[in-house]
Order: sequence, then structure tokens, then C-alpha cells
Amino acid sequence: MTSPGTRADAEAEDLDVEEALALVKENPGPAHRGPAHPDRGGHGTPAPHHPADAHHRATPWPEARATAERAARAAARAARRTPVAVPLDAALGLTLAAPLAALTDLPSFDTSAMDGWALAGPGPWEVRDEGVLAGHAEPAPLTDGEAVRIATGARIPADTTAVLRTEHGRTDERGRLHPTREVGHGQDIRPRGQECRSGDQLLPVGTLATPAVLGLAAAAGYDTLTAVPRPRVDVLVLGDELLTEGLPHDGLIRDALGPMLPPWLRALGAEVRAVRRIGDDARALHRAVTASGADLIVTTGGTAAGPVDHVHPTLRRIGAELLVDGVEARPGHPMLLARLKDDQHLVGLPGNPLAAVSGLLTLAEPLLRTLAARPAPEPYTLPLRDAVQGHPYDTRLVPVVLRDEGAVPLRYNGPAMLRGVAAADALAVVPPGGARSGQEAELLDLPWAAGGIGVCFT
Repeated sequence: MTSPGTRADAEAEDLDVEEALALVKENPGPAHRGPAHPDRGGHGTPAPHHPADAHHRATPWPEARATAERAARAAARAARRTPVAVPLDAALGLTLAAPLAALTDLPSFDTSAMDGWALAGPGPWEVRDEGVLAGHAEPAPLTDGEAVRIATGARIPADTTAVLRTEHGRTDERGRLHPTREVGHGQDIRPRGQECRSGDQLLPVGTLATPAVLGLAAAAGYDTLTAVPRPRVDVLVLGDELLTEGLPHDGLIRDALGPMLPPWLRALGAEVRAVRRIGDDARALHRAVTASGADLIVTTGGTAAGPVDHVHPTLRRIGAELLVDGVEARPGHPMLLARLKDDQHLVGLPGNPLAAVSGLLTLAEPLLRTLAARPAPEPYTLPLRDAVQGHPYDTRLVPVVLRDEGAVPLRYNGPAMLRGVAAADALAVVPPGGARSGQEAELLDLPWAAGGIGVCFT
């Protein structure tokens, strides 16, 4: 690993995963806060870059993200992964691969919308002794002039004309019920099929399974959802200098990426199968890469050209195709994306922690999002509250907090630092040359700060 400061940075209507992905591409997700950013381009296919060429051109940041999306679409076509049936309690964050059609009427019987009395005919009403509760057997019909206590969600007795809310009724000395305001026919009754009828399509293919979607699916009679499977990821943590516990000492440092990357990848929709610590061992890295059956391998560190940077030599040894070899981005310039097989890729992250975050959002996020058939977030911008110094040629990704319709840049944004991003809501995309105070900047939401599905880390 590149240590901080030491190295360079299934039913008939079911669709297969590729078809679901295509539908999501045609129907992008809802826009985020603020106006959309102008098209950032990146539609041309970049020529492969080779580490043997000391003067190879790094890929522009927008083009690198577009390349990762294209690679994922090609991988989805090659893999032809079959949609999976997933229990509701495990489906959060997945993308529907089949339409969600109602399996029953909603509600499936006439129900009371309020606590109160079910009434028949005009009042005053004689009140039955027994009440009607939710989840109990169908109650006896009412006769004109009769009322019965009823709970919210309980079945409406036959011949009920309205429900009188508890706060809108009173009883006299003889126990008869009187309304304190006018009662309308059908008042506070939810009729059968008010929300949908059996067979109605509730949600289309490509819908993201949010908590509300899971609730709707359960109400509509589902125990499982047909969904695009999560992309499988193996994480390989490289570096002899890393400690897994205790305080740094004697030139050794704590591994920050091992604890950080797996939950972050899960928040991006991945299934993290394994996290392995390889050290600076070329043979062990080769064995781990060639033995992996994951859709994506993520490595940390070792992407530069130092004596123990083994990622490039390993990729050459196995005949991998370098799609992105360096990105015009700071931090994270030495990140890379390689195609190992038609349906398998490797993202090499720099070892410096914030540089690794930059690589994660630049290459891994669009690749995983596309493999999972998740809708792409619409770009949005906010004005920067302070000026941000830029790099002469590269895009900078700077941690920011969102305050009063503006983005406040945070300190501690060096490639080896996590203090800034740990407090951030988003990363601001600062173009080459920097940005002045008040200038609009594109923002990349962090999954736990976006208020969306990414808050699920399990």
C-alpha cells in the first residue's frame, strides 16, 4: 500500500441484467439539489496507456468516469448475469429487474381510516357492546341506527355508511351516540382497491429498492423482489508498513483503507466478498488477482512505479488491458482501471487515504453503479463559499460541507488526510486553475450524506 507521505498518490416479464441496465440508462434517476451541470463530455474511447511510456497522457477526469461506465456496460453484456430473487430484508439498494405488480387489491378489504365508530343510517345510534379490532374476523353486519366501536385498520362491517371519529362523537345518558359535526356518506372509510387493484403495475423495471419501495412491496404481497444482483468485489490491501491495531510506531502506520473501503463499497451497491492484506509481495498479489472470481478487484497502493509497486507489473504479466492509467485529478493521479477479462475489472487506488477516496469516486463508483443498474444521479452545482486553489492542469476533488445553499471548502484536504472528508457532505469538483468564491462547482455527494439509499452499509 502507498503509505501517507511515503509514495506517490426470473418470471416471464423478468429482464436480464443488461436489459435492466439499459432501461435505467434511458430513465435516469431524479435530479439532486441545484441546477444541472453542463455536459462534461467524455464520450470518446481513450487510447490505452502503458506504464512503459514515461510520457503517457493521463486521462481527463470526466473521461475517466465515462470510461468506467462504458467498461461496466460491456461487462454486463459479457456476463449476462441472471436476476436474483432477494428477500425483502436483504433487497435495500438493489435495482428491480422485473416490474412490481400488485398481487392483491390495496387495501384488500374496506377498512376504517380512523379510530371511532362504524355507523349505519342516520343517528342517533345504539352502540353495540363489542368493538371491531384490526386483524380480527369479519364483524357482523350493522342495521340502520346501529353503531360499533372500531379501530384504525379494522374491517368495516357490512352495511356501514360512514365512520365517525372518536373526537367527533358523544354519548347521551341513555348510551346513544350523537355526532358533534355533520357526517358524510363513506366518511373515513378506505374502500377496497383504493390504492391499486390486483395486477396493477406499481413500479417499473429499474426502480431502486428504497425503504419505501420495500414497504410497498410487502403491502402488495411480496416476500422477495426480482433484482439485479450486487456486483461482487474483492479488496486487496497492499503494503508492508500497515498495522491493523494499536498506535503507529517504528515507521509503521495504521491501515485506514481496510476499515474504510468495504462499507463504502457496500454503500455503492457492492457485495464485498473478501478483504485481504497482501503486503508488498508481487507473487501473493499475482495469486490473489488470478484466483479472484469477483466482478471487480480493488487494490490499494502500489499503482506508481516504485520498487515495491507491483500492480502494473502484475497487470502486464496477466495480459490485462489498461483502460485508464492515471487520471488528471488531484489527489489520486496514479489511479488506474484495467480489464482482466470480458466480465472482470480491477481498480487500482492510490494508497494515500484521500487519494484513494478520489479514485473510488472517479472509477469504482461509476463502474459499480452501472453494473448494479442503479440510476445515475443528475449532476448538480452549488456556489463555493470560499476560493479554492486549483492545479494548473488537473481537476481537484475537495471536501466540502453544504451550508445555506452553498459549499464551504474544508481544510485538511491533502492526499494523505482523512480529517476533511470525514466531516464532509460532498466533494467539490474544482476545474484546472481553481475556482473563485461564489463560483458554481459540481458536487459529488458522499453516500452517507446524500439522504438516499447509500446510508445502508450492510
